[in-house]
Amino acid sequence: SSQFGIKHYCTIGLNSREANNEALAEEVMEILPLFLYKEGVVGVGEIGFDDQTAAEEKYYRQQLEMSKEAGLPVQVHTPHRDKKKGTELSMSIALEHAIDPGMVIIDHNNEETVESVLDKGFWAAFTIYPFTKMGNERMVELVKKYGPERIMINSAADWGISDPLAVPKTAALMKIRGISDEAIKMVCYQNAIDAFAQSGQINVADFETPQVIDQSLKFNGNTVLRGGQIPRVDKNSIFIS
Repeated sequence: SSQFGIKHYCTIGLNSREANNEALAEEVMEILPLFLYKEGVVGVGEIGFDDQTAAEEKYYRQQLEMSKEAGLPVQVHTPHRDKKKGTELSMSIALEHAIDPGMVIIDHNNEETVESVLDKGFWAAFTIYPFTKMGNERMVELVKKYGPERIMINSAADWGISDPLAVPKTAALMKIRGISDEAIKMVCYQNAIDAFAQSGQINVADFETPQVIDQSLKFNGNTVLRGGQIPRVDKNSIFIS
């Protein structure tokens, strides 16, 4: 990512979808602490529920304790099926483990979950998709109704149809629909920074200062260049030729 001018941060954890493969899950849980303390890791996640099984709950609880020990925020995956029940269960278990709601980002919210998440003091995140979960027109209406406090949006590039540019597209639609610049910045940028900066890992200058691109450099001996490509060393060009 550095060879494209991107400062990479991540959350890391055992995803709820894989938690039901207990042989795999046990192997992941054994090595997970080795990764949680690496530079650039800003949270434990996505963790939580998918099918809302006993195995998912077991590993969710274990990872909540890991987050406490590491002092990292938690990013929670809420299930696609019976979302409201799963969201309430995720929050109640986090509180049972004495996790500060301000350290927990509840992701994949929709209209039926957001009010409860905000009322309980958690961060409410929304993943914007072209056809599923949450579209940006619906998101605009939610921001109008609930305001920008503790609300953030994100995009995806996963196995379904998704749009990695969903965040700037939603910001543009918010602007068109009359939402203030301050609120747009909070929802599309600042709230996420504030939530994950609690890890102590984020340097805001990484986002506010353009990263120098020099593809002639290698990272641990690796390069993005293939087939005799000429390394790019500029940082300003927006043209593709």
